[in-house]
Amino acid sequence: VQLQASGGGLVQAGESLRLSCTASGRTFSSNFMGWFRQAPGKEREFVASISWSGSTAYEDSVKGRFTISRDNAKNTVYLQMNSLKPEDTAVYYCTADASYWGKGTLVTVSS
Repeated sequence: VQLQASGGGLVQAGESLRLSCTASGRTFSSNFMGWFRQAPGKEREFVASISWSGSTAYEDSVKGRFTISRDNAKNTVYLQMNSLKPEDTAVYYCTADASYWGKGTLVTVSS
């Protein structure tokens, strides 16, 4: 499975971004799709996940601001990020079943 993430960029605090992650290489049948992030000097941390059936989970600091979704027909998972804060600045990685990882996309939020 290859995962290609996109959608990162530089925004100001309070603005929004939508990340996309498209899977290729085999049937997009992973039960768990998720997003993790790693800020400079910090360990990689969980952000959000979604199951095949659509059940979601979020890290506490992003609840109410981020929304994860998936389009199984397009083999794509999304992360809609609203009300971004400077502390959201990180490289965001998508994962399938925590076994396959994309290369990451950089999100920078200026204050």
